[in-house]
Amino acid sequence: MHFSIPETEVRSGENGSTYVAYNIHVNGVLHCRVRYSQLLGLHEQIKKEYGSNVVPAFPPKKIFTLTPAEVEQRREQLEKYMQAVRQDPLLGASEMFNSFLRKAQQETQQIPTEEVALDICLSNGQKVTVNILTSDQTEDVLDAVATKLDLPDDLVGYFSLFLVREGVDGGLTFVRKLQEFELPYVSITSLRSSEFHILLRKSYWDMAYDADVMDNRVGLNLLYAQTVSDIERGWILVNKDQHRQLKSLQEKGSKKEFIHLGQTLKYYGYIKFDPCITDFPEKGCQVIVSAGNNELNFHVKLPNEQMKEGSFKVTRMRCWRVTSSQVPIANGTTNPCSSSKCEVKLELAFEYLMSKDRLQWVTITSQQAIMMSICLQSMVDELMVKKSGGSIKKMLRKRHNGSIHRPDSQQAVKSPPLLDSPDPNREQIVKLSTKLSSVSLRGISASNSANDISGNDFHGNYAFEGIGDDDL
Repeated sequence: MHFSIPETEVRSGENGSTYVAYNIHVNGVLHCRVRYSQLLGLHEQIKKEYGSNVVPAFPPKKIFTLTPAEVEQRREQLEKYMQAVRQDPLLGASEMFNSFLRKAQQETQQIPTEEVALDICLSNGQKVTVNILTSDQTEDVLDAVATKLDLPDDLVGYFSLFLVREGVDGGLTFVRKLQEFELPYVSITSLRSSEFHILLRKSYWDMAYDADVMDNRVGLNLLYAQTVSDIERGWILVNKDQHRQLKSLQEKGSKKEFIHLGQTLKYYGYIKFDPCITDFPEKGCQVIVSAGNNELNFHVKLPNEQMKEGSFKVTRMRCWRVTSSQVPIANGTTNPCSSSKCEVKLELAFEYLMSKDRLQWVTITSQQAIMMSICLQSMVDELMVKKSGGSIKKMLRKRHNGSIHRPDSQQAVKSPPLLDSPDPNREQIVKLSTKLSSVSLRGISASNSANDISGNDFHGNYAFEGIGDDDL
């Protein structure tokens, strides 16, 4: 998650006085609006609970009214403070910090605590309506959905809630995975757009864990619906013969066999991102990035219109970072940005072991940069648990004692309709991608060299080094 305080506002208090409000943005979107005194109160609580030696520096109080320059200085200091707290493994995951953000989000949007109905979408387009409180956090909402679907407690952690945007063409954009510091109802309501939905989707990467999910009837139906959806969207690539096999299994109702065949297909279990820009293999290249199978897959269009494909394994990434900046919206001015003339530019950059002795930074400019970063981090988490011999079930079981279960009537997951025949345009994409799978994505020149991102360059053991929230 990327925390920033890009702007301040002068607002009126209840007694007619004015105060400076600091707008906290998460992933470039306004999350809450707080006063200095509120953040100071949080700081004092954290210091009391965890000790002064753990808490980052906090900007001091001022006796007199701040000048504009001092307000700007305090804004920068508070931004660094929020980032430091969030990146600290202890403080950033603390209930104290998260509850502060949830309360501030609710107060900013001025949504009272009351019982409401919230629609959660499944991959097959079906909606599950759950009765929740507006103040229920992400975990509570996930619990309510699981109860409505009759999904067992030990499988709830295999799924997560995602904020997605559906385009007019039916395309799906993953905005972010809903976090513990936000209230899903408030998050979706504050967007004020019917394009946005909350989607239930599996939240692990290793297909070996599909077996755990498929052992349960509801888990099987959810995974089956997701697989069908990903195929229909073209996220999973199939040829005509594979399509015939899949449709035959679907007609027989052989859901497990359908998923097993799906597991053998290219890009099974990947999340596909919107087209964006990369500086690899050269600046200004258009790219479609997909995340899955412990890698970021690049489908690159070079300036000369040539298409190439390659993958970057997370095990060969030394570290990565997400940066944001405000850029003018094509207005030709060099003046500082105002909220009406600027947009947030997000970049994900990772340092990659191209060959035995060569590291190189690769940058992706995308509004989904933070979602990409979350995918990378979760892949690393899974690999580290597996490497240490730990239990993936234990890692995924995020639920705590006292989680809310409401006596909603249970709802069945409907089977999706039969797969449509592949349209001609999609078949062309399949053929092109199949051809590209054998193309080396070269880093510097078209000549055969050690700079090729292919073959053995993508394999081998590489120690996890410096990968974590501190690098974000």
